[in-house]
Amino acid sequence: MMPDRPPSVPSLTDRPALMRNRIRALRQGPADFLHRIVADEIQDRLAEVNRRFNDIAVVTGWPDFWRAVLPGARIVSDDPVLDLPEGAHDLVIHAMALHWAEDPVGQIAQCARALHPDGLFIATCPGGRTLHELRDSLTRAEVEVAGGLSPRVLPMGEIRDLGALLPRAGLALPVADQIAQTVSYRNLFHLARDLRAMGEGNALAQRLRRPTRRDVLLRAAALYAENHPDPQDGTRIRATFDLVFLTGWAPDASQPKPLRPGSARMPLAEALARVRKPE
Repeated sequence: MMPDRPPSVPSLTDRPALMRNRIRALRQGPADFLHRIVADEIQDRLAEVNRRFNDIAVVTGWPDFWRAVLPGARIVSDDPVLDLPEGAHDLVIHAMALHWAEDPVGQIAQCARALHPDGLFIATCPGGRTLHELRDSLTRAEVEVAGGLSPRVLPMGEIRDLGALLPRAGLALPVADQIAQTVSYRNLFHLARDLRAMGEGNALAQRLRRPTRRDVLLRAAALYAENHPDPQDGTRIRATFDLVFLTGWAPDASQPKPLRPGSARMPLAEALARVRKPE
């Protein structure tokens, strides 16, 4: 079991609201294009690993999609306590759910414990500047029209901070990278409709609990169109999605180890001088 969250730390996510958003998206027909991009990327990365994975688990809020991508994989809900037996898997994928976790390092640590020695962990989630255009437009509109500010867009982790979670969770050979996707929309309202269809509506615990004023939304739409137009079509807007990929391995004696400090046989200055010496 994971430790209880200290009472002095405010919750980030309203979990029941997140689940309602996901259920609503499934009923309406989900927009899964980001999941498809991620799935293709993960398949490409696995193809580069000279290994066959037989005991796969996927932690996700979208079980039907990932069950179709990886038939036979164990599909696990992204609950605070993951239903993952210790040491049972050679590959665990945390798919597009880590950004909503109250304790992301705890999620990764649970996945790490579920791996065989030298098992592979892959996580992917939005990060960096994801939806920075929407955040900017809503913030400016609410301050200008309503004279206040409320949480509307989930804060996204930077790649460096997310990558640092891997060794904290006990994983070796950590790697973090990201790809950026820019998507064109007719206007802010069409973007909001797509976010609802992704199940990525506002589920922040500290969010405003009443409908947003229409004049705030109209001003945000105008600011969005003015400041973040699609460079290919100025009548439309752009939305950025940064997709972060985290990779780490369960420690094993067979893995390469860094050299012991002081074990080099030649001073760095001498080695560089030899490299630079003309023939």
